[in-house]
Amino acid sequence: MNAGHTVIHNGHVYKLRLTPSAFVNPETQLRIAAGANVDMSVLRSELNTLGLAGRLKVDAMTSIIEERHVKADREDSFLSGVVGTTGSGVGPAIADRVQRRAKLAKDVPELKGLTADVSEEVNSSLDEGHTVHIEGSQGLYLSLYHGTYPYVTGRDTSAAAVLSEVGVGPKRVNEVVLVLKSYMTRVGKGPLPGELTPTDAASRGWLETGTVTGRQRRVAPFDFDLARKAARLNSATSVAVTKLDILFPECASVKEREHLSPRCMEFLRAIEDKVGVPVRYVGTGPTTADMVVMG
Repeated sequence: MNAGHTVIHNGHVYKLRLTPSAFVNPETQLRIAAGANVDMSVLRSELNTLGLAGRLKVDAMTSIIEERHVKADREDSFLSGVVGTTGSGVGPAIADRVQRRAKLAKDVPELKGLTADVSEEVNSSLDEGHTVHIEGSQGLYLSLYHGTYPYVTGRDTSAAAVLSEVGVGPKRVNEVVLVLKSYMTRVGKGPLPGELTPTDAASRGWLETGTVTGRQRRVAPFDFDLARKAARLNSATSVAVTKLDILFPECASVKEREHLSPRCMEFLRAIEDKVGVPVRYVGTGPTTADMVVMG
């Protein structure tokens, strides 16, 4: 994964890069799939910070991000200067994987006892009727194939690609939830239709900084055309819209549909009409409790 995500749960703020967000449920088993790229220092920190011993395992075939990958990422003038990568070493690590030179999790002594055959475990869990959530990282338009090339990440970020990286066939999926922020943000270079100036973004309360880089994110209003294409390419069955409290402050921390403002409901109906997928989840604040399930 290595795409920073912030989770606020029970008063605690967690800034993560590898651990799936579902860690907040203590009953959930956590797995990092073969298609991921693991920085051992990040994994070590999150294992210790979150107390995930016994819950989190890494696929034996997962690629390892080494210090030389991070160094190469940061020193490459094209990657750092033109593309504007996070400098986490993901691209060079993926390049090594494609060239069959990568170190894998099974080759790391420190991971002895922490590796698993994730595809086998996930498919067996499905066979047994258990609920499985697969969490992908990064937006569709950072996809190596479907994004704003060359201003993209080093892999495909579509739902189909995420399933492939885990080792699950598409016919096993019941629901694909497309997560849409109520306005658009981007870190690094590349096109951003309707981009606002930092001053305009600040006046709307939309300014953000990246979890991994600390860089200020670029900002633009919601784009229905891009959202519709993302829904189509991912075969989305439902949509989750986040940060509605920023767009509509009167909806902050609302947890029931009937308490959403008319302005907010108009925006959600516009998404359903123009994107063509029902809105099922609405985020009304920064914590895991700030959520409306639309039914």
